[in-house]
Amino acid sequence: MSVWGDLVGQDQAVSTLSNAVANPTAMTHAWLITGPPGSGRSVAARAFAAALQDPADTAGEGHQVRTALAGTHADVTVLTTDKPSFAIDEVRDWVLLAQRSPSQGRYRVLIVEDADRMLERTSNVLLKAIEEPPARTVWILCAPSPVDVLPTIRSRCRLVNLRVPPVQAVADLLHTRDGVDPELALASARAAQSHIGVARRLALHPEERAYRGKVLHLATGIRGVGDAVLAAQELVDDATEQAKAATTERDATERAELLRALGVEHGARVPPALRAQVRGLEEDQKRRSKRALTDLLDRSMVDLLSFYRDVLVIQLQTGTELVNTTEADAVAAQARSTSAEQSLRRMQAVGLARTRIATNAAPLLAMEALAVALRPQG
Repeated sequence: MSVWGDLVGQDQAVSTLSNAVANPTAMTHAWLITGPPGSGRSVAARAFAAALQDPADTAGEGHQVRTALAGTHADVTVLTTDKPSFAIDEVRDWVLLAQRSPSQGRYRVLIVEDADRMLERTSNVLLKAIEEPPARTVWILCAPSPVDVLPTIRSRCRLVNLRVPPVQAVADLLHTRDGVDPELALASARAAQSHIGVARRLALHPEERAYRGKVLHLATGIRGVGDAVLAAQELVDDATEQAKAATTERDATERAELLRALGVEHGARVPPALRAQVRGLEEDQKRRSKRALTDLLDRSMVDLLSFYRDVLVIQLQTGTELVNTTEADAVAAQARSTSAEQSLRRMQAVGLARTRIATNAAPLLAMEALAVALRPQG
């Protein structure tokens, strides 16, 4: 597979980035890669970083490219966060790292995933480093859209915009790369609305498909307020368990490593002088767990929106292909029993729930309010 093999349906972006690799006059020191979730922003950034290390290795078979793609190249650093935003001290560390000359490759490349999670004061720390970087340092920032990054940062970067990849292209990738059955791959790609990461999880993990089914139950299985409250509770409980499962092992490992670094033996009481450091770690872990839950619930809302979008497609007779092909009967039944106006109101209710969850509303209360709003109304 080529360096760009995992970047699906992005021919124009690949052309721009590969031209910069081959042509020094098209190269610049700071890039901003934008595109909707799942379009492959981080994949494009990593592929670009790999190609910069060895432009001749277009097949991706050499050590420089392979290690860059695998995340183990000494001169390619991926900067990401699993908390709501980057800490200012983290960014200061990036600026120091950017001043170092590459040790093995042609460039020192710093990839900032979720650059939209930098607050204004944090972005200002980065601004000087992007304005005047060392000759062999390249910054690659990733964000959903250009407006998600401060204008002062945006104006100093070259923009590469990704589009939503075609459903069939995502399905083909799942089939060829992960060995997924073509029918399941296509259904997963459609359900994920071409979000490559989500499509892969749906295709490879039956429990992911089961959870999505519970989410859609909010649209198909609620008959009254009692059903709504119970369904919301079950959904939040499941999301909380998933978030906990995703973070528990890592939390325990981080705590053990910190205590070992502090010289505290396993099972021993933490001395008062060291408790502040342990509390700091625990606070970071709480923020990470909260973001994991918020991200899961937000994805649930996207799935619900896709269901009502399908209902509206049938009600308005647009002829557009459905997202939820495996739930086509339920979509058609709801389209017959409700009006387009009701579908739009329900989509607005889902949008309101997303906003509430994103602005730190209690997840259960937000989901209960949504479930009640989705119940059949005469």
